[in-house]
Amino acid sequence: MLKSSYLKNAIEGTMIQALSIVIMELTPERVIATMPVNEATRQPTGLLHGGASVALAETLASIGTWNLIDQEKQAAVGLEINANHLRGKKDGMVTAVATPLHKGRTTMVWDIKIRDESNQLICISRCSIAIINQ
Repeated sequence: MLKSSYLKNAIEGTMIQALSIVIMELTPERVIATMPVNEATRQPTGLLHGGASVALAETLASIGTWNLIDQEKQAAVGLEINANHLRGKKDGMVTAVATPLHKGRTTMVWDIKIRDESNQLICISRCSIAIINQ
């Protein structure tokens, strides 16, 4: 469903691919992606690693910002992120939905909610993305 073959190719060999994050929807108002809870995304205790959730959240905020900028002249890079891990998860799939709270010229701020298959909140995050010139 990605609008850009560039983005699809850019994902190869990155953390996005390593964590098996799949972008399901990319619009100016929303980014949706899934990520499995498996050996690549779990901590040693068997639960979804908070770092994997944060990586998922920042991925969506970055791609959402990238979708809204001049991709030939600008880049989107993480500036700040916070996350509250609300519920543990041992296996299955999580789905993240990111929506923009602020669309500025030099920064964008995104709200990201990560839920399990039962629609229970696993993690909530807010991520600020800087827009830089290339």
